Amino acid sequence: MVQSINTKVDMKIDATAFTGLTDYGEIMIGDSGFEFFNSRDVRKFIQIPWEEVDQVIVSVMLKGKWIPRYAIKTKRNGTFTFASKKPKDVLRAIRVYVDPANMVTSLSFFDVLKNAFQSMFKKKPKKKK
Repeated sequence: MVQSINTKVDMKIDATAFTGLTDYGEIMIGDSGFEFFNSRDVRKFIQIPWEEVDQVIVSVMLKGKWIPRYAIKTKRNGTFTFASKKPKDVLRAIRVYVDPANMVTSLSFFDVLKNAFQSMFKKKPKKKK
């Protein structure tokens, strides 16, 4: 069994981790970090200490009425994407330990398209010989 990094658990909820293949399990938010434990395979787990969290990126749909998924960007190990049953409650629990300025919304579909068109028609600087 995997040893938890948390001494006090604030929230425990069913969730999905998008790590290549979809993994189902539980998210545990506590005083020391964010943890995901797979429900089928004990060896598949994710433990992120609060000191390692760089940003929390939230995908917002329908003007904040629906949050399908959120991602935790770490300082060294990349980005981990999760979905849970009550994402607003999970994000409120994360906000206690992560600075709210580091919790950002992801770009919308139209923002991504706008950036793509702008980069296509942007003048490229000439290379010096």
